[in-house]
Amino acid sequence: MDRAGRMFISALLFLCLMSVVNATLLEPSPTSLSGPQCVNWGVYERGAVKVYESEAGRIHCPLFLHPKLYNYAQIQNTGHTLLWYRQTHELEEPVDLSLAKFAKHRDALWIQPTSMEDRGEYICLLRNMSWCVKIGVKLDVVPRKWECDDTLHRNVTVQLHSNYTLRCPNVQHLPNKTYNVIWYHNCESDKFDGYFWEVRKYELIIYQMFTFYAGPYTCVVTYQSNGHTLNYRHTISLKAMSNIGFKYPVFLNPTHDQNFTVTVGEDTKFVCQLFLPYLNDEEPQIWWSINNKTLEELSEPRYTSPEASVPADDNGDREMHRVLYVSPFKEEDLHKEFRCSVRYGKGFYSKIVTLEEKVYVPSIELGFGLGLTLALALLLFVLYRVFWLEVHLLYRSWFGTDERDTDDKEYDVYISYARNTEEEEFVLATLRRVLEAEFGYTVCIFDRDSLPGGTVTEETLQFVSRSRRLLVILSACSAFRDAQALLEVRAGVSAMLHGGSMKLVLIQLKESRATRNKSHKPDTHQCVKELRRARIASALIQWEGEKSSSLTSHFWKKLQLQLPVRTPTHATKPAQVTSYTDEKQKSESAMLMLESIHMPDTHLYKATYKHIS
Repeated sequence: MDRAGRMFISALLFLCLMSVVNATLLEPSPTSLSGPQCVNWGVYERGAVKVYESEAGRIHCPLFLHPKLYNYAQIQNTGHTLLWYRQTHELEEPVDLSLAKFAKHRDALWIQPTSMEDRGEYICLLRNMSWCVKIGVKLDVVPRKWECDDTLHRNVTVQLHSNYTLRCPNVQHLPNKTYNVIWYHNCESDKFDGYFWEVRKYELIIYQMFTFYAGPYTCVVTYQSNGHTLNYRHTISLKAMSNIGFKYPVFLNPTHDQNFTVTVGEDTKFVCQLFLPYLNDEEPQIWWSINNKTLEELSEPRYTSPEASVPADDNGDREMHRVLYVSPFKEEDLHKEFRCSVRYGKGFYSKIVTLEEKVYVPSIELGFGLGLTLALALLLFVLYRVFWLEVHLLYRSWFGTDERDTDDKEYDVYISYARNTEEEEFVLATLRRVLEAEFGYTVCIFDRDSLPGGTVTEETLQFVSRSRRLLVILSACSAFRDAQALLEVRAGVSAMLHGGSMKLVLIQLKESRATRNKSHKPDTHQCVKELRRARIASALIQWEGEKSSSLTSHFWKKLQLQLPVRTPTHATKPAQVTSYTDEKQKSESAMLMLESIHMPDTHLYKATYKHIS
């Protein structure tokens, strides 16, 4: 029993091995990707095939369109093989020729019959052991709407009263040499009487073309293949044209009022475009001439004119053009005559080109210059927005006028502040030192510069009138609550209102902890608003503590803008003017003192009197 089991297993293994070998031998031919690298010619668009559904279709390999390059009879003797593939999902799959619907006949692939699933790209591949070339052809399957549907047709123009022979194409290439051909004209097949037209095998001969012979002609070929009856049809639409009447070409370009714009030193092309009506299938002759000499006579390489041909339309008419290239266009060409000529039928026609030299506009240079100007303006704007203080200070230092040359005042700055407060500490420890030691200004501080035993009001008014700027230090303590500070401010304001050169500048300190009590609401901010609204204070500068301590901070730069200009060269005024100025200052001081004495503010007067005592 064990021996019988081993023999059974051995036989089973042998059968499995034979099935694998058989499957390997029956494996389809390798694709083009498994052989040598192929030269791919892409897809031949002009060779696209259109066929009706349920009819036979023929796909001819475009490699054999030029027999001198590839000849099917010769490649059979040189070891080449023609294979067919189908492009599906970016893969090249071999066409299964074992199916009844596919038939390879010489250099073509027949699909009999076709269906909508057969649409797509087919690839014919020619190869040997070491070489390969391939090209693709597209197949389009069109449903036939009715029996005499002529959707798929080609147009042919025939001259009236001439003879013409229609041939049903590809009949000689059918897989079966036994076939039957029936011709139809306007869906009728029993009208060919053999007198004016006659059917011979797959040809229809029209002995004399008349207008009523125009229309669609369809040849239907019937043959047998693999036990099935197949149809193959082709439609040709004839149009009858007459040469009666005068027909001449029409110049579309150049027209009678058209100028060709040229640029000296650049390549130029002139296009001669014509409309040519149908004229007995006669080929026109179009050429360019320069100074009545053809390009062959000139034999100058700067002038070239390649040939161009355009197929005729349904009526046999056509548009043709001939281009003249001048490379480069020279100054001497402006004085030459460029003429386009055509010989068509029995006539000769020509048109002279009118030249117009293009005025050079330096658009690139202008655009670059404009862009550079805008970029520079934007850069300057950004720099000004960032460094506007430095720009103003630099401008003042270059073009500003030193006020010491225009007046005889003794002090540059008079500082007003509330005594025994945070403001006094700021003035004595920081402001006075920087203005005198760093900036070189002459500073007047009443408590330091006044003489003992004098009248406070009179000396205050004199100091203020002899100063060019009045700096008022404000904080939550408010300089307007101190009697001396209030007197100084009113003296400066009165000097400004009477046309003096005094300018009032406000410096505001941050609020201190002692003034944040809700029971003492500061009115400094309201006072500052009133002064600015009345245009009495020229500027308000904010002190920001440690941030403003550096001499390069915005605080000191803004303050310098409000203080008098200091120029390196300064000329002192003559001594004889001093006496007049002293008298003027004394008169201003007396006037200010009288105004201050007659002020209606009795609290200010009492506070000032108490301070003097």
